[in-house]
Amino acid sequence: MDGERTGRGWRTLGGVKMLETELLVVGGGVAGAYATLTARSYGADVLLACKTPLVGGSTRWAQGGIAAPLAHGDEDAHAQDTVKAGRGLCEPEAVQAFVRDARSHVETLRDLGVTFSPHATLEGGHSRARIRHQGDATGHAISVALAEALQAGRSPALRVMEHAFVRNLRVSGGAVVGADLLTPDGPVRVRAGAVLLATGGFGRLYPVTTAPPEGTGDGLGLAWQAGAALRDLEFVQFHPTAVVRDGAAHLVTEAARGEGGRLLNARGERFMERYDPALELAPRDVVARAIAAEIAATGRVDLDLRHLGAAFVRSRFPTVTASLAPLGLDLGADLIPVQPAVHYTMGGVQTDVQGRSTVPGLYAAGEVASSGLHGANRLASNSLSEGLVFGARAARAALAALKAVPTRSDGLHAPLVDPACLPDLRAVVAGAAGLRRDAAGLRAALVGWQWPTVTAESRESLEAGHLALIGERLLRAALAREESRGGHHRTDFPREAASAAHSVQSRALGGQVTRVPVGVPEARAAVLGSSA
Repeated sequence: MDGERTGRGWRTLGGVKMLETELLVVGGGVAGAYATLTARSYGADVLLACKTPLVGGSTRWAQGGIAAPLAHGDEDAHAQDTVKAGRGLCEPEAVQAFVRDARSHVETLRDLGVTFSPHATLEGGHSRARIRHQGDATGHAISVALAEALQAGRSPALRVMEHAFVRNLRVSGGAVVGADLLTPDGPVRVRAGAVLLATGGFGRLYPVTTAPPEGTGDGLGLAWQAGAALRDLEFVQFHPTAVVRDGAAHLVTEAARGEGGRLLNARGERFMERYDPALELAPRDVVARAIAAEIAATGRVDLDLRHLGAAFVRSRFPTVTASLAPLGLDLGADLIPVQPAVHYTMGGVQTDVQGRSTVPGLYAAGEVASSGLHGANRLASNSLSEGLVFGARAARAALAALKAVPTRSDGLHAPLVDPACLPDLRAVVAGAAGLRRDAAGLRAALVGWQWPTVTAESRESLEAGHLALIGERLLRAALAREESRGGHHRTDFPREAASAAHSVQSRALGGQVTRVPVGVPEARAAVLGSSA
């Protein structure tokens, strides 16, 4: 072999550090960490690369809990709740796979040291209490447990590279065969039998979001450049209850409403009965639009937990209590002013139930993926368990299809965009593709969608390039969907269309938005030319 060996899988070639591995996992949240552990359990050589410390990302911020069928017999009810929230766009096969697998994976978290409360809770859209939680810091507990398991398993066959940013994927013969990384120690080229994206969503495309700073849609940008299809980008979930100060959104978990919290407008009226018979526990898209409407009509909406008793509220929600205290708000004693904020992105890299994208060698799981589970509106607390279920499935599928990696490959990355333009870019997207949308606003946003580029490559300029790319694709998908469904609401098309269809885009389709029927794999293959 050319070059100098520097350890198992390492070599240098032409001054570039190179690493060989069977599976490269990108992203250290619940989907990526669990996929890595799954792959190692099958004896695979795995590299996990994440651009933050291992406990960074969105997983650690999840307050409410993790949803899974309570016991055998609850699968059908959980599936029905998921499909109802998804407003006709859930893929039946994905939903069934999820409810079959979720409970056993949640039990695995217990084995890893996550201590869930003995009492499950109720959240919006669920027909029964099935949310496991560890106080209001469930995501943090899961993130720490997975990180500890990864640290304990580190070996030449399990490497974890923190602060490693994926510059681009590498492609050969139409298949993904590795990636180029920017690391604190310089560039690294990874040759991999398969790549699994678990990079989270693109909440940072919006100015007011609960997404962490690293939620810049990198996985979608990488997949697009590699030729993979993106699906349903127009479906953006606004969490109904965030406290917004100085542009920062402080999440108040949905579990607060599950425990009996009430929403009041500026006149002190409990208004949700006018919008949905499920009141405060209606699906998130309904509650978010109701709150926005009441703010517009009366000037303010508050979340009221005072009737639950200050001592109970502070003990049940210590994380939220602590986060609001610096803002001068006492969760147990004050009315809490809330408003919707971008929280989760349902669309992503199109995958099947095994996490396979439309490009050979490329897999995706978690928020970066459009697995077909969430449809037009994610059911509360399904996201952490989705990461477990489809992270494990994607890891197994990738290992089952490993192929020899060619020596030569090409790397493609998004244009380098000036990060200084991001405030303007976000304002354009939020104005045109917020809670309410119309054709005029979307068309105006797309006119001259050009953002200044730079020549200096950095994590920041690459992230800005991803956001610019995804922003255009989201606007085009929202313009093409002439109906209101779930997280996508068109004031000029206020009703759902008679039939549900996905919106699909890829470079192979010339960037055009194509409609693909729900539950028709043959249509997917025919439109995309995919063998996935």
